[in-house]
Amino acid sequence: MPTISKFFIRPKLQQKLSQSWRYGIFTTVGVVATALVWNTKVVAQIPPVSENEVNSYAQAVLAMEPARQKAFEEIKKLIGGREIPKIVCSEANSMNGLSSQAKDIAVNYCNRSQKIVEENGLSSDRFNKITLEIQSNNELKRLIFNRLIYLQKVAEPR
Repeated sequence: MPTISKFFIRPKLQQKLSQSWRYGIFTTVGVVATALVWNTKVVAQIPPVSENEVNSYAQAVLAMEPARQKAFEEIKKLIGGREIPKIVCSEANSMNGLSSQAKDIAVNYCNRSQKIVEENGLSSDRFNKITLEIQSNNELKRLIFNRLIYLQKVAEPR
């Protein structure tokens, strides 16, 4: 028979883990928005982002996160204590400071991320435009953040 403390401790632990996961995803959106985009051209205004695109964008970000973390950790191990340079997938020059092995990891991540975006129904160009729009559109940022939270809740084991 479970002790009373288990009824109180387990839900709090699950809540903390869930919150930590959510903060990680929010951070990921920020990283994707600033560092790992394929096209950094500034666009004055993009067409409105549909609910379907918000969902596709959020699903793509969630699918990319494990690979992004793994690539980041592998590159971090390879370069030691040095700072990891800002990697922009569409700018080969952004990877010039990396060793060939680290560059291979970054390129593989970029290629996989592009496939994930396309598998989730967005072109790389549209994904990048939405990413840039998030930086200046708080309403869109809120919509995508809420969709990320919803998708995580749906995916959590019960």
